[in-house]
Amino acid sequence: MNPRRRAWLLALAGGAPATWAAADAADPPDPVRAGRALVFPRDHGAHPTTRTEWWYATGWLQAPGQTQPLGFQVTFFRSRTGLGDDLPGRFAPRQLLFAHAAVTDIVAGRHRHAQRMARWSGDEASTVDVARRADTHLRIGTWSLQRDAATGRYSSRVADTGAGFTLDLDLQPTQPLLRQGQDGFSRKGPLPQQASHYYSQPQLKAQARLTLDGRALQAEGRAWLDHEWSDEILSPAAVGWDWVGFNLADGAALTAFVLRQRDGSPVWAGGSFRAAGGAVQAFGPEAVRFEPLRHWQSGATGARYPVQWRLHTPAGVFEVAALLDAQELDGRAGTGAVYWEGLSELKQGPRRIGLGYLEMTGYAGRITL
Repeated sequence: MNPRRRAWLLALAGGAPATWAAADAADPPDPVRAGRALVFPRDHGAHPTTRTEWWYATGWLQAPGQTQPLGFQVTFFRSRTGLGDDLPGRFAPRQLLFAHAAVTDIVAGRHRHAQRMARWSGDEASTVDVARRADTHLRIGTWSLQRDAATGRYSSRVADTGAGFTLDLDLQPTQPLLRQGQDGFSRKGPLPQQASHYYSQPQLKAQARLTLDGRALQAEGRAWLDHEWSDEILSPAAVGWDWVGFNLADGAALTAFVLRQRDGSPVWAGGSFRAAGGAVQAFGPEAVRFEPLRHWQSGATGARYPVQWRLHTPAGVFEVAALLDAQELDGRAGTGAVYWEGLSELKQGPRRIGLGYLEMTGYAGRITL
């Protein structure tokens, strides 16, 4: 081949063959399996050989003079496409990266949300779109989520002029990391491969600078961060799931989920409870039950969501109630996903004991991962 033409083709592809080989060598197979110990800080980073992965930060913020908290969600996803593995270069669509962000204003009755999407070859040299392996460092254009290795703090920035908000977050751990399931191996179905590696960072101290339609605010509150990766998270019988993550006012943390069949019956369930300073109590699949109490129907998608639940767990019976019914994320114009994700309260009797997030998928059609 003409040397000039070869150089041009290498530049178009994004590098030399040695660069591609080094990128491949950085990703030896690392399947999700029982008994695999989570190792940090490496497992804060991306796992590109697995099929699906997400980093999910939610929480509430109280701004001076506000009578109700603001809710926020920032989620970065990575999905292995199975395409382009044999193709060289940075344009090969080996991975998809996408992100969702939302701010819920209870007083205004408004739920702002936005999304971003990019393809990623797996090359960490990218400075625009990347999911790095050594620690949490995610970027899609100007949107980012990253962890400082020295302090453990997470920082994130998202902005969308069309949705009318910007959000700069600083999230500081106040408690040890919480491994979900069996030391970070979380079953999601009756078959062993229907599982994920999953850990949470509850009770994060949250500080934020945000703008809502040009109005600048400083706020602080509490947050929750989940990191989960999987090769096969859903049973074929499951159409979606219901999940909650709550920071309790006394410092405890509650997680619960159920994966549902089309008729609403459970395929699998689980969760955990950790009292402040206590050990983790893991919930078995027969020990968690979500009982719907009230529904809301979306005018945009027609999906009908339970926005109030009675939650039965080994740690107690609780009531979960959305603080705003209309917290649906309609991603049909982008990622294609439609789900409900919103700020909610946790109650026992008439008393609010915690704030957190309720997530519901599969009500507008089977969720696809």
